[in-house]
Amino acid sequence: MSETLVTRPSLTPNTPARALPPASARWSGWSWCSARGALVTHPTYLSQLASYAVSSTPRYRFAPSPTGYFHVGGARTALYNWILALQNDGVFVLRIEDTDESRNQPQWTQGIIDALAWIGINGDDPHFEGPYFQSAYAAAHTAAAHKLFESGHAYYCDLTPEQVQERAKAAGKPGYDGYSRDRGLTAGPGRVLRFKVPAGTTVVRDEVRGEVAFDNSTIEDFVLLRGNGSPVFIHANVVDDISMGITHVVRAEEHLPNTPKQQMLWDALGHAPPVWAHVPVLVNEQRKKLSKRRDKVALEQYRAEGVVADAMVNYLMTLGWAPSGDTEIVDFSRIVGEFALSSVNHSSAFFDVKKLNAFNGEYLRKMSTSEFVVACEPWISGAPPTVPGVETAPAVPTWPASRFNRAVFERVAPLVQTRVSLLSEVPAMVDFFFLADPPIDTAAFDKAFSAEWARPSLRSIREQLATTEWSVDAIKALVETVGTSLDVKLGKLQAPL
Repeated sequence: MSETLVTRPSLTPNTPARALPPASARWSGWSWCSARGALVTHPTYLSQLASYAVSSTPRYRFAPSPTGYFHVGGARTALYNWILALQNDGVFVLRIEDTDESRNQPQWTQGIIDALAWIGINGDDPHFEGPYFQSAYAAAHTAAAHKLFESGHAYYCDLTPEQVQERAKAAGKPGYDGYSRDRGLTAGPGRVLRFKVPAGTTVVRDEVRGEVAFDNSTIEDFVLLRGNGSPVFIHANVVDDISMGITHVVRAEEHLPNTPKQQMLWDALGHAPPVWAHVPVLVNEQRKKLSKRRDKVALEQYRAEGVVADAMVNYLMTLGWAPSGDTEIVDFSRIVGEFALSSVNHSSAFFDVKKLNAFNGEYLRKMSTSEFVVACEPWISGAPPTVPGVETAPAVPTWPASRFNRAVFERVAPLVQTRVSLLSEVPAMVDFFFLADPPIDTAAFDKAFSAEWARPSLRSIREQLATTEWSVDAIKALVETVGTSLDVKLGKLQAPL
């Protein structure tokens, strides 16, 4: 291992990040900044962190980029890290990797905070620390890169991307060929700083995949600082992990190809690498990786359609892992008690929306009637959750507010509860109770009454109801008797009825 070039600060578990200096002016205008008191963006954070006492407490991190809606795959990764922190009395660090200024938006950061809170990862929990903002620590990233240059682990290169491509084409080999490795260049306008990849093999010891070996000859000398002096993601990521005392990196398998580079940086900066764990990605029904452009992946969208948080958490945790026993629907406490990285599958996990809805239906049916009524409130009151720019299932009640009778809804709620999979389905299930005129589907009406037996059957049922006991069994027997007399099965008879 190399000489320590980046000091790893000592960290006391359960010392909240909100104890650090106040947020920078860049974020101070956010409505949730002062309320949470947890934004950590001050550039002197390294010296502050260094004042904490040495601890062997496991430190996990979740490091999303605020460039869009919160991906269900990201939610699962966050849950893995959160549960491991709970199991081991560790710390879950939230770091917002916001260096892509062209795509980052404040609302996406707020969306991450809200989504994590919805699935139970709460900033007020003593296991939670952050959020930190990567963009605030560019000076630390640059300083670490300069130290790598001074120690001989990195060098400057003046080739433009076009020149790199021309040389690769001429040599018949893809990628950068190490042209500037021994030229002794110093920093200058337009020059990138590249890491000097050592010869040999890099072995990544992964908690999910075992030992994965990478031939270093297939890895080009990669860039640490761009020509304008800004740090690239892979370098900033490592410096932040070291500086924040991260001991475990649990993330999606798509990051595995970057891991040997990051492990080299950990070693060059003088630190043993963290525990690595790369979990399988989520795929759609075509077994293609879930895509924001093609698939319904926004956690916010499922919430808006009436998936409850407990169901979402339970379902996400079954993607690539399963609890013991013959059912996947289990309490969160049991998941925390049983989950282990060693039990996570290697293969991709199918995100099945139908199965998620089935899980949700089970959770709705597990609720007490009063809990179900409360859960329905946003949908029956006409104020369901919405996701700007994302189409969700229609859920706004069609009845006038003056006609809604809560007592009636509470009486029928137990029946509704057995029939819906999503809370957004509730208004359409009960609207006929509260509309001045019942909704009529003209096409369905015409089809139901096209049979010659339709009207006679209804007349007969209406006449006999006057002398029939008003109970489910008695009415069902009456309808079946009328159907038999007309040689019509119950299934067909129900349409006009």
